[in-house]
Amino acid sequence: MEESIQYAKKYLEDILSFFGLNTEVYATNSDDEVVELHVPSTHLNGFLIGQRGDTMRAMQFMVSSALKNNNYAVTRVNVDIADYKKQRADRLAEVTLEWIAEVKSSGKPKDLEPMNSADRRIVHKTASENGVETESVGEGRDRHIVLKPIAG
Repeated sequence: MEESIQYAKKYLEDILSFFGLNTEVYATNSDDEVVELHVPSTHLNGFLIGQRGDTMRAMQFMVSSALKNNNYAVTRVNVDIADYKKQRADRLAEVTLEWIAEVKSSGKPKDLEPMNSADRRIVHKTASENGVETESVGEGRDRHIVLKPIAG
C-alpha cells in the first residue's frame, strides 16, 4: 500500500508540474484500499478541477492507469482538488435531505436525474440514514436513483 501511495503522489505532482504548479500533494489511504490524493487550493483550482470535475477525474484516471501499468498492488485512486469533491458531496447530501422530506410528505416515489456512481453512493447513504428506500434504475449514463417511502 505504501509503495502505491508514494508512486501516486509523485506521479500527480509530476502532472501538476507540467502546468507550472509546484505544490505538495497530500496522500493518504482510506480503509477500503483507495489511495486518497489531496491537492491544496491554488490559483489554478478552476483549471485543475475542470467543468463538473472532468479534468480532476481525468487526472485520477491517469494516476490509476499508471499504478496498474506498473503492477502496483493498490490501483484505485481518488483525487480531490481544494476539497471540491468533499464540498460537492456535502451539497448533494443537503439536497438529498430535501428530496427525502418531499418523498416522506407525499408518500410517492421520486425519480432523480441520472448521476455518476460517486453521487449515487452519496444519495444511497444519505437516504438509508434518513428512513427512505433507494433503488438504482437504468444503464450507463441513464442510471438514476428512485427514492421510495418505506412501506408500512
